[in-house]
Amino acid sequence: MITIRQEEKNDYKEVFEVVEKSFAALHTDGTEQFLVEKLRKSDAFIPELSLVALVGEKIVGHILFTKVKVGETTQLGLAPLAVLPEYQNQGVGSALIKEGHRIAKELGYDYSILIGHETYYPRFGYVPAKAFGITVSFEVNDENFMAYSLSGTDKMLNGMLVYPKEFGI
Repeated sequence: MITIRQEEKNDYKEVFEVVEKSFAALHTDGTEQFLVEKLRKSDAFIPELSLVALVGEKIVGHILFTKVKVGETTQLGLAPLAVLPEYQNQGVGSALIKEGHRIAKELGYDYSILIGHETYYPRFGYVPAKAFGITVSFEVNDENFMAYSLSGTDKMLNGMLVYPKEFGI
């Protein structure tokens, strides 16, 4: 059974290891765990949207949504989503995303935006961000740059996504 709850300070070391291990086999720069640490200390951090997944007492996954800007609006950026390799394909990531979306909607956010795998995120309703008029200042494939309407509206944002400085973009 998977339990989802808000991350606590005493989870930080275990979350660091979960993020590090989950990205080790992927084609990334391997610094996602350090990004999480930086974002926790930033103005973009939203404690209610830093969630952990537990199986028993063990943290097996983590998701983080932080504030991003699109034009004059504040939206959410989903990054990173991490699940220990031995717990992948067992619903952990799905549970984290769904609970994150539920909380984000309760908090009044309109959109969640991400750069991610083109076959994974669409199952949760993510579509190319350009459908909402969201652009970026760097090169990324449309199918990997996605947004999800938390409120269910099709309101056009027509603006450029600006990540917090901690992303180094």
